[in-house]
Amino acid sequence: MERVNSTLLTEFILTGIPYPLRLRMFLFVFFLLIYILTQLGNLLILVIVSVDPQLHARPMYIFLGVLSIIDMGISTIIVPRLTMNFTLGIKPIPFGGCVAQLYFYHFLGSTQCFLYTLMAYDRYLAICRPLRYPVLMNGRLCTSLVAGAWVAGSIHGALQAILTFRLPYCGPNQVDYFFCDIPAVLRLACADTTVNKQVTFVDIGVVVATCFSLILLSYVQITRAILRIRTTDGRHRAFSTCGAHVTVVTIYYVPCAFIYLRPETKSPLDGAAALFPTAITPFLNPLIYTLRNQEVKLALKRMIGGPGTKGEV
Repeated sequence: MERVNSTLLTEFILTGIPYPLRLRMFLFVFFLLIYILTQLGNLLILVIVSVDPQLHARPMYIFLGVLSIIDMGISTIIVPRLTMNFTLGIKPIPFGGCVAQLYFYHFLGSTQCFLYTLMAYDRYLAICRPLRYPVLMNGRLCTSLVAGAWVAGSIHGALQAILTFRLPYCGPNQVDYFFCDIPAVLRLACADTTVNKQVTFVDIGVVVATCFSLILLSYVQITRAILRIRTTDGRHRAFSTCGAHVTVVTIYYVPCAFIYLRPETKSPLDGAAALFPTAITPFLNPLIYTLRNQEVKLALKRMIGGPGTKGEV
């Protein structure tokens, strides 16, 4: 292993996820396709939201466009490096690259948490306060909320990266994971990591618990409001609009809670759980939002269907 001044590491080796050697080519192609389809699917969402006049000025779809950007970023940070693990040879990641990967993952991941909360709040206002919705969720407020989510996410990512890499790392240099994340990297530190683990647990715990609690509270109020809608069609449209968001929140938060909010134990399920927020959720989000959201499906039809679909609402 390389060292600086015979003590500090200059690179790490990501061991990846365990797999049978006979599946190497299959897994390489599988994750490569996941990455390509993730980028194309989220790019499609961005294009739909940008070009459709009925969507691009509405806060819900502005949030959806930002979510697509975040998903493309998380996938780009993690999946190409994961795919490289299924090729021959050892491919170390520089120390600076490991710092950058950890920072951007937690920056974008926490921004995504905040964004999910904003999307739930937006649905709460739209369904529970429909007459005041245009005033309460105007363009200026929407922009400010999105900017605030980016700033808060950046601060969170910087805090985690600084706390993790302020410690000395003098060997070994094998990160028993498929990307540079806090629990796996801290195991290699040549110093006491108790404070780091406590701060990480509290910081991530506060972000996840607060965001999830606000989302849950929003959807309790939304469910009550939907059940008061008299028409079956009205209830179906409201549930359809919110169903996509509930689905992605569930498949994002459950694995994150499993990874970061439990006692320090090394489980063979850690890698599988981490695949959800890093690879699976960014891939599924465009599918969920196009298959379960009627307005996005209609916008897609308007975009590719020609004159016959122009008037659909």
